[in-house]
Amino acid sequence: MTTHKFSRRTFLRGVGVTMALPWMESLTVWGDTPPAGVKPASEAPVRLAVLFSGNGFHSKEWWAKGEGKQMELGKVLAPLNDFREKTLFIRGLYNEEAQKGNIHSSQTGNLLSGAPLASGGEIRSGTSIDQLVAQRYGNSTKVPSLVLGCEKSNPSVHKNYSMLYSSHISWSSPTTPTPLEIYPALAFDRLFKDVVSKGDKSVLDAVLSDAKDLRRHISANDQRKLDEYLDSVRDVEQRIENAGQKGELQGWRPTLSAPNIPRPADGIPQDIGEHMRLMCDILVLGFQTDTTRVTTLKLNNDHSSLRFPNLGVDYMIHHLLSHSDSADWLKVNQFFLEQVGYIARKLDAIQEGPRTLLDNTMLMYCSSMLNGNHDASQLPVVLIGGAGGRLKGGRVLDYKEKPERQLCRLYLSMMDKMNLRLPKFGDASKPLEEV
Repeated sequence: MTTHKFSRRTFLRGVGVTMALPWMESLTVWGDTPPAGVKPASEAPVRLAVLFSGNGFHSKEWWAKGEGKQMELGKVLAPLNDFREKTLFIRGLYNEEAQKGNIHSSQTGNLLSGAPLASGGEIRSGTSIDQLVAQRYGNSTKVPSLVLGCEKSNPSVHKNYSMLYSSHISWSSPTTPTPLEIYPALAFDRLFKDVVSKGDKSVLDAVLSDAKDLRRHISANDQRKLDEYLDSVRDVEQRIENAGQKGELQGWRPTLSAPNIPRPADGIPQDIGEHMRLMCDILVLGFQTDTTRVTTLKLNNDHSSLRFPNLGVDYMIHHLLSHSDSADWLKVNQFFLEQVGYIARKLDAIQEGPRTLLDNTMLMYCSSMLNGNHDASQLPVVLIGGAGGRLKGGRVLDYKEKPERQLCRLYLSMMDKMNLRLPKFGDASKPLEEV
């Protein structure tokens, strides 16, 4: 017997049509009433957004209690009051590897992976959850993942750890922080400029290109199976072409086909409020047009140097301000949460059949420490949205006194809601059942 290195799962992903076929087989537009005798069309996809701000929050005002409409939120979270029934507040999770250095870099570089960090000038973390999802589903959209930021990366070293760890939450591989786009105009161009990627080609072309090399490594029996598979793909594409000539559309379609906002001006806005709001609008636009389904938005770095003259807080940088529980620190915290609330409100105003775009999204907001005193014994985490009906809001989950409270257990749960099931991620081998 010949042993081949290609599993069936690898083969299907390798030919690039794993996710495409289900959409193509639907003959009605999702959200429409199908004709008699025709099965309902496919549902809208689940989107993943991760928002981050550095240095934690006001130590006395990051809290939630109760459930549903009666849920009470601390002052930091007040901008989310309108979304209490769609908010899941999670307390007590932690990242064991992040506690080893107990400085900003060592607490941020593995926030979305739980991986050990290299020190001494070397760069090594772990592939982050957003990039794992993008690697699995990115071929379904023009932009596999959109990685946005509002503060430039810091290339220096702090206490033997690279500050690149403080500047990046998204990692494409253990040694590669995902390039961060901080210019709104370039982020807009990435979504809408006319560049053909693999996901833009016909499914059959992608299959034939990959299959040609694959055939040399599989048995004659598997080659026959591959031919049958290619024939089925060809049949689907011919049906799509014929339907297109009749003016029909295949499967789900986004609610917006072109940008509904003008291209931002070149450069970086000098007003941090305008900068963040533009990035929030671009995140929403990417989801609404289905140009991307995975986005991270880093509102600032950990160990951040941002100032906030728009709030009347220009006398101290964010990092230093975080070491207090002043009224100005609370004001800055609420400013960040206003960006989260703004995104949630815009997503919730977009109807996608029976659900809103927020109902079809998992919006995670987090920081790498609970407060500015580097407390990473429990990390601040909020999930907003419904993940296509798979995530229930209006709840508070407390893991503080539980033995297995790895943050990576949450990531396993989140990936599971996007049909990406891994036996292990970071330091976790089972998801959080309650999520």
